[in-house]
Amino acid sequence: MEHRNNVTVFILLGLSPNKNIEILCFVLFLFCYIAIWIGNLIIMLSITCSHLLNQPMYFLLNSLSLSDLCYTSTVTPKLMTDLLAEKKTISYNNCMAQLFIIHFLGGIEIFILTGMAYDRYVAICKPLHYTIIMSRQKCHTIVIACCTGGFLHSATQFLLTIFLPFCGPNEIDHYFCDVYPLLKLACINTYRIGLLVIANSGLLALITFIILMVSYVLILYTLRVYPAESRRKALSTCSSHIMVVVLFFVPVLFIYIRPAVTFPEDKVFALFYTIVAPMFNPLIYTLRNMEMQNAMRKIWYHQLFGGGR
Repeated sequence: MEHRNNVTVFILLGLSPNKNIEILCFVLFLFCYIAIWIGNLIIMLSITCSHLLNQPMYFLLNSLSLSDLCYTSTVTPKLMTDLLAEKKTISYNNCMAQLFIIHFLGGIEIFILTGMAYDRYVAICKPLHYTIIMSRQKCHTIVIACCTGGFLHSATQFLLTIFLPFCGPNEIDHYFCDVYPLLKLACINTYRIGLLVIANSGLLALITFIILMVSYVLILYTLRVYPAESRRKALSTCSSHIMVVVLFFVPVLFIYIRPAVTFPEDKVFALFYTIVAPMFNPLIYTLRNMEMQNAMRKIWYHQLFGGGR
């Protein structure tokens, strides 16, 4: 018998059935979203308006901040609106669009973090060839490759989902449209599709995470022969990168490396890579980075407020 898609609207169950908890979450996420915008905009303006834009690491950090802003904006405004709404709905077309965009931007984020790790590897393990290897053209190539990789990843997820027939329940036990909750609602056997999702998302995240950790092990091994001051500065930069990687990848791996099943905890873990990581990235990259702090002082005090003239 042919399966048809009878669903035009999905109902999002959200984070909690308790209205008081939802109001509390709205206030919390409102502050988080404001912090995300302020923090990432400060980083982007500080890099763009200073000499740091000419340095590969900060060129990539600028791209990461832009990716963070777009990534969290795909989910957070809708989440906050739904927290105050009596009925949380999303049309079928908007659901598919949200799924595509969030995986596209999430893929870009994963690959940019990989590019930043490669930049640190070259800077520390091959310092004499750094300016040749990490040229401006190479940086542009890395960003284009990140966007291409994100698109291919997202297109695969999208094609695995767009042809699924939904002919029964339309309640998504999540606060945004993602693959596993949608597979749960499909009125066909999705076991093989679930395996393809694991191969696409889970293995991609796992392999990338392993590559990142191996690169940082090589960096730490190389640092042992550096002078104390150079070693301290390099360790400070690399530790910032490692914190960002762990904060983003651990929740992603928890959700996508397993078979196509959903747990209530998935929504909490998803908050880490959709809201928490984009909020903490600016803090992690600025509080432990003297060059960023100096650039911020120069831009925000000297130029905007006319100090030091």
